[in-house]
Amino acid sequence: MQPTSDSLHLGNYLGALVNWVGLQAEFDAYYFVADLHALTVPTDPEVLRRRTRVTAAQFIAGGVDPEVSAVFCQSHVQEHAELAWVLACQTAMGEMNRMTQYKDKTSKGHNANVGLFTYPVLMAADILLYDAAFVPVGEDQRQHLEITRDLAERMNARFGEVLTVPEPYILKESARIMDLQDPTSKMSGSISSDKGLVLLSDEPGRIAKKIRSAVTDTDAEVRYDPEAKAGVSNLLVIHSVLSGTPIAQVEAEFAGRGYGDLKKAVAEVVVDAVTPFRTRMAELLDDPAELDRILARGAERAAEVAAATMSRVRDAVGLLPAAR
Repeated sequence: MQPTSDSLHLGNYLGALVNWVGLQAEFDAYYFVADLHALTVPTDPEVLRRRTRVTAAQFIAGGVDPEVSAVFCQSHVQEHAELAWVLACQTAMGEMNRMTQYKDKTSKGHNANVGLFTYPVLMAADILLYDAAFVPVGEDQRQHLEITRDLAERMNARFGEVLTVPEPYILKESARIMDLQDPTSKMSGSISSDKGLVLLSDEPGRIAKKIRSAVTDTDAEVRYDPEAKAGVSNLLVIHSVLSGTPIAQVEAEFAGRGYGDLKKAVAEVVVDAVTPFRTRMAELLDDPAELDRILARGAERAAEVAAATMSRVRDAVGLLPAAR
């Protein structure tokens, strides 16, 4: 995740971070704060440093175990940028022109810089450095994984079997959390209003207030129907995922009761889930030296794999090895 905000939100947590925690029991996982990607947006250097630590702390507070998975900063493994350059030299301009993210972001007023344009190449390097067999992605990231696969296959066809071609690990069961004020749109740190976002750093009272003011509808029936009752359905999903209760059972619990009761219950389950998270996050941020040591250990672990991959790539493309 990019360190582009002061806190992850509930959508990040339920849509991605919860899955990351589950995957580390099955896979040898690498999770990094994408601080190089964050440079595509003008950001104050001190703000970027603070947000990088906050994002890393939230990974760990959310359940990613740095003793099990590598947790690190992208910029601390220099091979990310080096492999991105090699891959860029194998990428056609037309391929980048067809990528939708650049068009989408610039149409919304984002800074139109070369870094944003070549963002998918750096993302490909992020993946290919670690000989990744699988990449956990949502459907919205499938295009970026396809360019990654294309570049790996192109490198292998030209230079021999240098890179592992990754497969998508589509997280079909990820909870899709919607904006509390616009429940037809996904909760987003860059687009949602403050009232539409539940930040993981929000105080309990603030969380409850945001949920109380969530948009519902004029019908009083608590029923899961994303098309006709988007706001109510969003609240039911949040309750279901955090409480571990099937949506149908939550519906039955609130049959004949009003939206006020539902909102109160949703606020309680969100606060119960976020409170230990906030406590652990505060502990980590109160000791930045220890947090930096955790990130350094993660970078050391990641660099071992990245260096081996980059050594193969350098040799394959004809770069002269440095004398030692």
